[in-house]
Amino acid sequence: MTALLWLAAAIVLVIAEMFGGDLVLLMLGGGALAAAGVDYLLEPPIWVDAVVFAIVSVLLLVVVRPVARRHMLNRPQLLTNTEALEGRHAVVTAQVDEHDGRVKIGGDIWSARTLNAGEVIEPGTEVTVVQIDGATAIVWKG
Repeated sequence: MTALLWLAAAIVLVIAEMFGGDLVLLMLGGGALAAAGVDYLLEPPIWVDAVVFAIVSVLLLVVVRPVARRHMLNRPQLLTNTEALEGRHAVVTAQVDEHDGRVKIGGDIWSARTLNAGEVIEPGTEVTVVQIDGATAIVWKG
């Protein structure tokens, strides 16, 4: 019966961790799971379960949590949506000037305008996408 209580505590702690994200409750959940396992296999007195919970929780907090947090914080930044287009090369499909034009970026046709006023870029020219302004690519002939 005590093993089920430890298991329930582990589940509650893991679910609570989903709302926090600091990994402390997850490590405590690991300690509760270890205590549940020891209680199920050996049926020791409750104080032994508490000692197992404390030792495993402290070990997880000291050893595993710093490594896990480091991996969580050092993930490479993935560019999404329009951020992923900035810096890419495009091909002009319709003359681009400071007001209007069309470019092909990775298979998609975008409306475009030049970065520099007065500049006109002819079709077939390769340009660099400097910025996305709404649904318009700001391009530079470089």
